[in-house]
Amino acid sequence: MSNVPTTQLLDPQLRPNTWDEYVGQQSIKDNLHILLTAAEKRNQQAEHLLFYGPPGLGKTTLSHLIAKEMGKDIKITSGPAIEKVGDLASILTNLSAGDVLFIDEIHRLNTNIEEVLYPAMESGVLDIIIGKGPSARTIQLDLPPFTLIAATTKIAMLSSPLRSRFSGGVFKLEFYTDSEMEQIINQSARKLNIEITDGGVHAIAARSRSTPRTANYFLKRVRDFAEVHGTTIDEATVLEALDMIGVDALGLRQTDRDVLTAIIEKFNGGPVGLKTIATATHEEIDSIESVIEPYLIQKGLLQLTPRGRVVTQKAYEHFEK
Repeated sequence: MSNVPTTQLLDPQLRPNTWDEYVGQQSIKDNLHILLTAAEKRNQQAEHLLFYGPPGLGKTTLSHLIAKEMGKDIKITSGPAIEKVGDLASILTNLSAGDVLFIDEIHRLNTNIEEVLYPAMESGVLDIIIGKGPSARTIQLDLPPFTLIAATTKIAMLSSPLRSRFSGGVFKLEFYTDSEMEQIINQSARKLNIEITDGGVHAIAARSRSTPRTANYFLKRVRDFAEVHGTTIDEATVLEALDMIGVDALGLRQTDRDVLTAIIEKFNGGPVGLKTIATATHEEIDSIESVIEPYLIQKGLLQLTPRGRVVTQKAYEHFEK
C-alpha cells in the first residue's frame, strides 16, 4: 500500500482540467482567453502574469490551465525555495522554449534575486557576474522564450519594479459566491464518486469560507465521517461532521473565534493593533493578516480602521455577547 498521504493523491484529481470546469473568476478567464488567443495568433509567447488574493482561490490551478491551453510544460517553484541567485539561474537555464514558469509566494523573493529576474522577464537574458572586486565581469546568457506566472497572497509586499514587469496583467482573485461554491462541491463529489444530497452540498458551501480549497477539504472529511458511521451524506451528517472538527455555522474555525473573542473580551471590541492581537492569541501575524482577517472582513465580522481592528455588531450577535 502506498505511503503517500491520501490528500496528495486526491488534490490533483480535483483540480479542473478545462476552462469550463473552472468555476468562477469569469472576468479573469475572459481576459486570459483574449491574451492567450492573441499570443497564439501572433505566434508569440504569452506575456508574464501575476495573480493575487487569499490562499485557496485557484491561483495555482489557473497557472496549470494556462500551460495546458498553451500546450506547454509548467515548471513550479516558490519564492522561499529560491534562496540564492544560482537557484534562479539553474531554473531559468533549464527551461525549454515556450515553458511556463510558476513562482508561488513571489513576494518572498529577496532583492538580489529580483534584480536577476528583471532582465530575464524583459529581455530574455540572464546576467551572470563572474569573479569579485575590480576583476569581476558580467556575461549574458540568452534564455529560451518563457512565460512567468507568479502568485502572491500579499500584493503590497511586491516591489513596484517587479509588479510593473508583469506585462500580461495583474489579476485579483475574488472570493466565490455560494452558488459557485455549490457547483465546485458537486463537481468534486462527482470526481470522488461521493453521493451527497443538495442539503449536504448547501451546508458545506455555507461553511467553506467562499474558498474552493476549504470546500474540498470539508467534502473529504465529511465523506470520511459518513463512511465510518455508515450514514448518507445529507445536511445532518455534514453539520455533525463539521461540528466535530470545530467549524461553526458561519464557517469560523477555532482560530477565527479566538481572534474575535480576544478583541471583544480583552480589548472591549477594539480598536486594537495587529501585533497586539497576535500576542493575545499566540497566532502568527502573517496567518492573521492573510488567512483569518480577509474572511472575517468579508463576512462583516471585523473592520479595519485607521486606529486598528474593530469587531462589528454582527460578531457580538454571533457570540451572543
